[in-house]
Amino acid sequence: MGAFDGGAITSNGGAVLLGATDLTIKLTERLAQCFTDHRLADGITHTVADLLRQRIFALALGYEDLIDHDQLRFDPALTAVLGKPGGRLAGKSTLNRLEHAGKIGQDRHHKLDHDGVAIERLFVDLFLDAHTEAPARIVIDLDATDDPLFGQQEGRHFNGYYDCYCYLPLYIFCGRHLLAAKLRSSSEDAAAGSVEEVERIVGQIRLSWPATSIVIRADSGFCRDDLLTWCEANNVQYVIGLAGNSRLAAKIAPELKKAQARSKVTGQPERVFKDFRYQTRESWSAERRVIGKAEWTQGEGNPRFSVTNIHPAMGTAKFLYEDVYCQRGEMENRLKECQGDLFADRTPTPTMRANQLRLWLSSMAYVLMCALRRIGLAGTKMARATCGTIRLQLLKIGALVTVSVRRVKVAFATSCPAAETFALAQRRLCA
Repeated sequence: MGAFDGGAITSNGGAVLLGATDLTIKLTERLAQCFTDHRLADGITHTVADLLRQRIFALALGYEDLIDHDQLRFDPALTAVLGKPGGRLAGKSTLNRLEHAGKIGQDRHHKLDHDGVAIERLFVDLFLDAHTEAPARIVIDLDATDDPLFGQQEGRHFNGYYDCYCYLPLYIFCGRHLLAAKLRSSSEDAAAGSVEEVERIVGQIRLSWPATSIVIRADSGFCRDDLLTWCEANNVQYVIGLAGNSRLAAKIAPELKKAQARSKVTGQPERVFKDFRYQTRESWSAERRVIGKAEWTQGEGNPRFSVTNIHPAMGTAKFLYEDVYCQRGEMENRLKECQGDLFADRTPTPTMRANQLRLWLSSMAYVLMCALRRIGLAGTKMARATCGTIRLQLLKIGALVTVSVRRVKVAFATSCPAAETFALAQRRLCA
């Protein structure tokens, strides 16, 4: 026979790991400094830092909607981690006013505002702080993805490629580190704003790491003369996909025949690479180094091209294509984590400003989870686990929360399968 008399039991026991990670990298404390609070000091119950911590932790725990907080505000684990054991957190209306920051003067209930430039800088600062020393070389990935819309949001536009009304956010990563998440209308080109974002990020990185070599990597959607020219003028290397055409195909026709002949002998797909100089008839301002991959697979040709400013002495065509350019696909996994696990595609509010803030909050949840993985789970079997797997195994854990005058105890099941990994992560984060 079941009865609901077990006491203060939570399914979010792993929130203590999020709290420890947040204290370690001071994410919400620093993010709160990007906001301006115009509320009367005497009437404040929940500080901006508390609101941000509640919202970001909830996203990491799998609560995508603000309405979830009407019940979540009483969760014993979350209230304890946010320093209000046995109390209550902010409700959906208070958090909604945070996400609609920028309505000051339009609505008497909205007294919070945020500095978008400062938030953008914080992503790069957190990336820099994650390293104990400057790396010799970093690779920065750019990509655009769809964010489907189902209302009349500002900036909505039908995109023929994705066959839906959507936004087209620009993401910039360095490995697993998120450097930028820029919301854009899908009426814009995939590369729109990329030069400005790359210039900002590279400039900020070089202030701390002046000797670090920087490589930009992206698909053919970013093969635009302004981006290539900027990289060439600012000592930034690039390896970027190049859409094929008849002129490029003719350049590697002999290599494709060689690949076909080899494939007939071996019975396996074969590749032959060619390194050559090329310039478009109109769109490029200069001749550039192009790498052609002549591949014969499944009985047909599969030619691919990329453009680079890396000197041949620093990388052969085969190396740059297979070991540098093709690794770009790993970024797709990061996008899946941001959108699939942390709800970065939840942008239902009417204005782009509010939706951009929602995107940033989901992105900060990703940064928090990435820090938990990097610091607490290094060397464990979960060191490369996705955010969704980490949530399932380490965050969504049942626990009994006991609050006394002197302490708050979060008691987990003795038979918890992730007990050893959880304890190790907790020790590392609290060290």
